[in-house]
Amino acid sequence: MRIPPKDWYRIRRVGDDVTWIDEPYIQEFYRCNIWHVRGRDRDMMVDSGMGVVSLREWVPLVSERPLDAVASHTHFDHVGCHHEFPCRLCHEAEADILAAPSRANTLADPYVTDEIFDALPDVPYQSTTYAVKAAPATRLLADGDVIDLGDRHFEVIHTPGHSPGGIALWEAASGVLIAGDIVYDGPLIEDTYHADATDYIRSMQRLARLPVRVVHGGHFPSFSGERLREIVANWLKEKGL
Repeated sequence: MRIPPKDWYRIRRVGDDVTWIDEPYIQEFYRCNIWHVRGRDRDMMVDSGMGVVSLREWVPLVSERPLDAVASHTHFDHVGCHHEFPCRLCHEAEADILAAPSRANTLADPYVTDEIFDALPDVPYQSTTYAVKAAPATRLLADGDVIDLGDRHFEVIHTPGHSPGGIALWEAASGVLIAGDIVYDGPLIEDTYHADATDYIRSMQRLARLPVRVVHGGHFPSFSGERLREIVANWLKEKGL
């Protein structure tokens, strides 16, 4: 079965003017969450999916207004459509990957095979030749920077561990945390080629100290701040900490 492009993406409102976009025909473990945040002056989109179907063409929400396309990190499932957007933001530690992606440095090898799909898109696509397109950052981010949407302000929290340039975005006024892949309510990946165990522990401890109300992670459904603290406590306990 092949899925027409108009049906490839799924769009759901989750409150706080945040919209959850994902690709339901990719198996859940590999399926990136794309978070669209509405602001007064401009919008923000965190991550852009695999890029096997054009996001700008088939999800009008992301092209209606000026938009900052933020990469929580540069693995293939999170930055596949970043090249479609004129304003591209990522942490300085992974800017080289976004500018010159390869199957190796984006982890497309060994993960991208037909087996990660429940159905393939009805567009020219082959898993054997899949590659993220270059999308050099137009703004480099560092810890403590702010993404200003006019009436909303998201602080950049550098969360290395899963990857060196991983970031979370924290809106203190609403208690919203967009966490990327450092933490979500599912099996966490701690053994990528550029993961760091010590950094991972520090990042988890830092996020658990925030007065979070809701977490929108890089994979799996959103969850509460209470659940965040539970996930982190259990994760640390498993490590004997």
